[in-house]
Amino acid sequence: MILRTLEHKLREMAGKFPVVSLTGPRQSGKITLVRHAFPDYAYASLEKPDIRLYAQSDPRGFLKNYPDGLIIDEAQRVPELFSHIQSIVDQAGRTGQFVITGSQNFLLLEKISQSLAGRVAILKLLPFSLMELKSGKITVDHYDQLLLNGFYPRLYDKEIDPQDYYPNYIQTYLERDVRQIKNISDLNTFTRFIKLCAGRVGQLLNLSALGQEAGITHSTAKAWISLLESSYIVFLLYPHHRNFTKRLVKAPKLYFYDTGVICSLLGLTQKEHVFTHYLRGSLFENFIIAEIYKSFANIGKEAPLTFWRDKAGHEIDLIVESGNDIHPMEIKSGQTISKDFFRDINYFNGLSGRAGQISTLIYGGESDQKWNDIQVKSWKNLTPLV
Repeated sequence: MILRTLEHKLREMAGKFPVVSLTGPRQSGKITLVRHAFPDYAYASLEKPDIRLYAQSDPRGFLKNYPDGLIIDEAQRVPELFSHIQSIVDQAGRTGQFVITGSQNFLLLEKISQSLAGRVAILKLLPFSLMELKSGKITVDHYDQLLLNGFYPRLYDKEIDPQDYYPNYIQTYLERDVRQIKNISDLNTFTRFIKLCAGRVGQLLNLSALGQEAGITHSTAKAWISLLESSYIVFLLYPHHRNFTKRLVKAPKLYFYDTGVICSLLGLTQKEHVFTHYLRGSLFENFIIAEIYKSFANIGKEAPLTFWRDKAGHEIDLIVESGNDIHPMEIKSGQTISKDFFRDINYFNGLSGRAGQISTLIYGGESDQKWNDIQVKSWKNLTPLV
């Protein structure tokens, strides 16, 4: 078993709050993690019809069966439980009573906000990080294979080929999660929509163009993007808010939580396909940004990430914010460093008054280097920023 970085924070929060909520994509390893972190807790999955029926018909009686700690999986399936959990934890006044998990962020957090505000710590478990794979002695020599494989634990635990895993993962998502969250009658159109999103990874999100190509309205495209966000398929990276120039783009950029999902949606089944694909640079960018996103999620923090682009075409792929400080990062899939790699970051530093301060370039090569005030890091040596 590959140990998860989030386990330390999970245990810590269970010692401070009566309820801990763990959300994340389906099959990201949530149940494996919580059962490893809390081996003495009872476990109940509300995916099972008989257990779900019991919890729905007698929520108070159901919860009283587990006085010594309970893990509730897919808790959003029985919203009646939440008010009873509130009553129990308020009466008991102790920490670590319940661990609730779910793969549908919107539904679960909606119930939490209604009943458990102030009583629950909310954490997010994403698929493996590169650091976690390294700690598990899993090595990948070239990132093309890593982009194709993605990071879902089951691939590594059961040694499943990506072309066998991801089509089934996507089909399961469509048949179960999509229909639970939103009543979408035409799953073929929704599947086409997701594939179109995969073809726009790393690009500015244009809902009108996306909806037109998918054959749906702008409002439907907006609703479906929200659906993909709430079920941890995609996330949006928003523009940096400080006005170094007034000519800035305002649309967010579209990314996926896992590159293996993108590759499957694009029909890529071999690393050679990734190597020659026109979106290879965008896939690499998605991989790096998702890794940095995970580094924050794995310590229980929201990721303070934005990007910057002006209408003249100057762009910074990623900005990490810390208070009043900002750290610009450029991401290049090329393995040979070119002076052109530094053009936009130098422009941005001059415009923002950061000249002389450290910036970062992450690239597809093997060795770390230093170019003036820019630290050049190999993707292989990517480390958490927090």
